[in-house]
Amino acid sequence: MWQRTWSRRGVLASMAATAACLALPGMAGARGMPVAGAGVLLRDVRLIDGSGAPARSADVLVRGNSIERIGRVPAADARGLRVVDGGGRVLAPGFIDLHTHGDPLEVAFAPFLAMGVTTVVLGQDGGSPALPDTAREAGSLAAWMDAVEAATPGVNVATLSGHGALRRRAGIDDGTRRPSDAQLARLQAVLDADLRAGAFGLSTGLEYVPGRYAEMRELASLGPVVARADGVVMSHMRSEDAGDVRASIRELMQAAGPARAHVSHLKMVYGQGEAAAEALLDFLRGLRGTGNSPTADAYPYEASYTGIGILFPEWALPPNDYAAVVAARGDELRAHLAARMQQRNGPGALLFGTGPYAGRTLAQVAEAEVRPFVEVLVAQGPGGGQAAHFVMDRALQDRLLLEPFVAIASDGSPGGSHPRGAGTFAKWIESFATAEARVPLEEAVRKVTSLPASILGLRDRGLVREGAKADLLLFDPDRVHARADYVDPTAMAEGFDLVLVNGQAAFEAGVAGANAGRLLRRAATPASA
Repeated sequence: MWQRTWSRRGVLASMAATAACLALPGMAGARGMPVAGAGVLLRDVRLIDGSGAPARSADVLVRGNSIERIGRVPAADARGLRVVDGGGRVLAPGFIDLHTHGDPLEVAFAPFLAMGVTTVVLGQDGGSPALPDTAREAGSLAAWMDAVEAATPGVNVATLSGHGALRRRAGIDDGTRRPSDAQLARLQAVLDADLRAGAFGLSTGLEYVPGRYAEMRELASLGPVVARADGVVMSHMRSEDAGDVRASIRELMQAAGPARAHVSHLKMVYGQGEAAAEALLDFLRGLRGTGNSPTADAYPYEASYTGIGILFPEWALPPNDYAAVVAARGDELRAHLAARMQQRNGPGALLFGTGPYAGRTLAQVAEAEVRPFVEVLVAQGPGGGQAAHFVMDRALQDRLLLEPFVAIASDGSPGGSHPRGAGTFAKWIESFATAEARVPLEEAVRKVTSLPASILGLRDRGLVREGAKADLLLFDPDRVHARADYVDPTAMAEGFDLVLVNGQAAFEAGVAGANAGRLLRRAATPASA
């Protein structure tokens, strides 16, 4: 046990340290030292509460992990609390990222805090986080959630139950296309257990193995299970290509059934221009107003980031033997890859993010190795790593971002090779609300706070209101800047001066602070949107 030995010198040093702390900007004055974790008074802020309502001047009093009072707060009521002078800076709810990757048990989410994110949603694209195979209840999402809860991460963490992981936990082989009734019953039971443990819904990754092998009978059997828990079905859809995206959305709606449906990273690969975006949004608007009105999220970048496996035909993917495929159908495979890459803007539009070619385009690798780009892909195989794919039109994607029911989400991860993992939310504020002002700041904040909270079903976050959890951001919008790019994808954002997570300073002046995050669990009773 640590013990402190008091001496006259120690007492004097302690008194000097106390005096120095009292003199720090933003700390309580001579009325007494703030008690760590007791609370914060944010004085003279420009409050943007996340609802879309006009900004207003206010003080906000935080006590413990919740917002206690909004209005003018007398100095006497701040005794024992930290006092932060807002100086007219914006105070907003912490941002909620609906689509992230990574494991808080293995990596810190400091780049997310730096861009204002206080809550991340994991379990995406059909995958679920899990403890290592040697751990208790290997593969169990509930056990992983318990471990995160005990670990106290830097950000709040919510998760979905991934369809592909469910399949494996239910004993369904990856290549199975038509599970038996007994297998479907096990699939539903495992999903129900995950939802009871607090998962917020189901994710599907229908462009990836094993989701790409799932038929509607299987997918539609899970929608009612999610609906009973008032959860959401989020999907990386079967295809995001311009000619297929509407059919993919219809498939999602049918699979979700009575559950809420959500399109992950809405895009139109190969589409061009605002008119194409408007046509797609008109299609989505026509589906809204039903019981499972679709929502969506998107990110402000023209490149996606995923494995190069999406370039390969289904017959070359697991569980098929890739070496045998190359030996038997090599010419056919090469023709497919050549056509696929030309369709996707050519080899210069693929930038490797992992593996031996990281940081170089497929065209650069082919030139350096003096061989056709197709041969580089054949040698890499469908498991040959991750890459940025520059296949989207900026005007089209920007228009999608502005739609009121489209939230902003990163699809990023800490330490990833795409700048969206460190820059999405700063770029959204910088490029769309300040530099060009394509949306009012109040709307820009709503799309990253109360909108994703309502999509997920969070009741006590996403709005600055009395009684809500104190996930808060203090910032000057004109100073917000996304530093990450494709050369330096992990450079942390600038401009978010103070980030509170559950009432504690989790990020301040460019430095990570308290690990104050919580494992969030879906409410036991239905949430109101």
